[in-house]
Amino acid sequence: MSVSQERQAPPDPAGQEAFAAEMLDVLNKAALALLTSVGHQCGLFDTLAALPPSSSAAIAEAADLDERYVREWLGGMVVGGFVEYDPAGDTYALPAEHAASLTTAAGPDNVAAMMPYVALMGEVEQRVVRCFHRGGGVPYSAYPRFQALQAEETARVYDAALVDVIVPLVPGLAERLRAGLDVLDVGTGQGRAPLVLAKAFPASRFHGLDQSEAAIATARAEAAVAGLHNLDYTVADSTRITSEYDLITAFDVIHDLARPAETLAVIARALRPGGTFLMGDIAASSRLEQNIGHPFAPALYCFSVFYCMTTSLSTGGAGLGSVWGRETAVRMLEEAGFGSIDIKAVEGDPLNVYYVATKR
Repeated sequence: MSVSQERQAPPDPAGQEAFAAEMLDVLNKAALALLTSVGHQCGLFDTLAALPPSSSAAIAEAADLDERYVREWLGGMVVGGFVEYDPAGDTYALPAEHAASLTTAAGPDNVAAMMPYVALMGEVEQRVVRCFHRGGGVPYSAYPRFQALQAEETARVYDAALVDVIVPLVPGLAERLRAGLDVLDVGTGQGRAPLVLAKAFPASRFHGLDQSEAAIATARAEAAVAGLHNLDYTVADSTRITSEYDLITAFDVIHDLARPAETLAVIARALRPGGTFLMGDIAASSRLEQNIGHPFAPALYCFSVFYCMTTSLSTGGAGLGSVWGRETAVRMLEEAGFGSIDIKAVEGDPLNVYYVATKR
């Protein structure tokens, strides 16, 4: 039987019914993602976690929100299985088992904090659709909320793990930082990573670099509030590194860049002898078949279409998207001049792996 005949064969009824049910589940889960995003941004999960079973009016008052909107949102959370409802008392409660994935107190385990990305992608959907027809990409400027979301996401991970878990991935690095190193964070965004490190290692000198003027302005303001004198920031392209450093970091940024290969080569040249490049990036394979069954795979491909790949393509860049993964990352690091490359995972950060690289 030919391929065309196979495609024209009538569907298996059981398989068709199962997939139709799955599609309905996708629709409902997409709706729940948006409702979860609203709940996170409005502080409703934190409010519910702090209250006994309560009425919608009491919940709205505690959260300082409009009761009618809170009541309708609670309805969605109840039918979605997030919140428990007692019709006799007309009260709502958030189970502790659910709060462990939905509240600020959950730290890196707060999956609700990822849901605003779904809404962010919806804001540019029509622009992405046009790119499917015309090529090109959606520019970085179309994502005004992205830096704030990234800052919130990185804060959850780096506040909890950067000093005590991620830095020790590099043997002896903590001791060297205590003694004093020159450190650069590439694609620093709002500068959370170097801020955390500058507080922990006052003898070292930290520098953050990013192309976003707004993000750097925020980073400088936070550094000033913290009273840190061993930290500064520069607005510049990642291929314009002019000084030398003992340690260079890049967290969840290289795969987004227009010129990732050029950036990695510049980073290698900017490292002093014995220096280290610490790169955190997506924990996935460059091979599609290896990503089937990955717990975050659909989300990662969606993020690539709606942000990572398209923003790079908008500038005529490489648009790596899902081409980037462990295999491509190692190859590009080797081509940039790095000889020793170790890949390490961190508990509590399921989205990323960390590459510890030294140049030849």
